[in-house]
Amino acid sequence: MFGIGMPELIIILVIILIIFGAGKLPEIGSGIGKAIKNFKGAAEEEEKDKKGPQKIEEDKKS
Repeated sequence: MFGIGMPELIIILVIILIIFGAGKLPEIGSGIGKAIKNFKGAAEEEEKDKKGPQKIEEDKKS
């Protein structure tokens, strides 16, 4: 995965702990989780919007 192994991930986690502290990590994780959820929802909504008009046109042809 992009050449990132376990030692690199541990180093990144330690740096994040030093910068933000242990108290802020749950807030950061929650924010990232919400952002990912919103992104997925927007992507699925866009797919539905693209498929919607095509289906209507197919119904009109029948």
